[in-house]
Amino acid sequence: MEAKDKAFSYKKTLLTKGNLIDLSRPKVMGIINATPDSFYDGGQNIDIDKAVLKVEEMLKDGADIIDIGGYSTKPNASEVSINEEERRVIPLIETIIEKFPSTVISIDTFRSEVAEKAVAAGASIINDVSGGNLDGEMFNTVAKLKVPYILMHMRGTPASMQKLTDYEHLVKDIVLELSEKLEILRSLQVNDIIIDPGFGFAKTLAQNYEILNNLSYFKQLECPILVGVSRKSMIYKLLGVDAVNALNGTTALNMAALLNGGAILRVHDVKEAVETVKIFNQLTT
Repeated sequence: MEAKDKAFSYKKTLLTKGNLIDLSRPKVMGIINATPDSFYDGGQNIDIDKAVLKVEEMLKDGADIIDIGGYSTKPNASEVSINEEERRVIPLIETIIEKFPSTVISIDTFRSEVAEKAVAAGASIINDVSGGNLDGEMFNTVAKLKVPYILMHMRGTPASMQKLTDYEHLVKDIVLELSEKLEILRSLQVNDIIIDPGFGFAKTLAQNYEILNNLSYFKQLECPILVGVSRKSMIYKLLGVDAVNALNGTTALNMAALLNGGAILRVHDVKEAVETVKIFNQLTT
């Protein structure tokens, strides 16, 4: 893949409610799943008080962004109503902003209605695992709200995605699918776009590693790259462990992601990711 070694530039800052996030050095996004059924931390952050304590811990450990989600997107996840998703995330966002006003919050949702209410509550980034596939109003909503948008690659739905892993040329196909959406977003004057290759979403274990090995190929899209591999099955199935025992593998893959051009690490374990970034910065200074 000839693009792998070619240098591409991208906008090094994100504008979030009047504040700039500098992406000239990698950033860490901490995951808060306000769900009962997420694959690793399901049920741990349903209670607002417990979730806020976890956010406080993540911020102290150096998280740059807190990602709040109320709908599990693991394979074959249960359907959640819009009202239930909002009930899980909106009060939590409001409470975090009240207690920690400078927190940069991303809302992990594929629903434009939830995204809009979350931004009104204090979120400043929209993280859409469906890349606009599951809500035809999402792109227009992002353009209206003028917030950074994380465009992830996924095929189908959480229930069907693992049956949609046939690609002619894996990385090139994903880049093409993302580039078509980027063209639409840019035509709507959405300026701050982050891309996410979607590890584990309509990809086999081997395909996930092929993407990671060729992550720098995505630089041709001229957007910062978010990598979310934290404790995923691509780690624990390969190592013959479970998600609880996948931290060491996560750290190894996070370093690989940084070395291959990742700009944001989306993680459950902020302290370890921040340490990884610190070592990476020393290696590349």
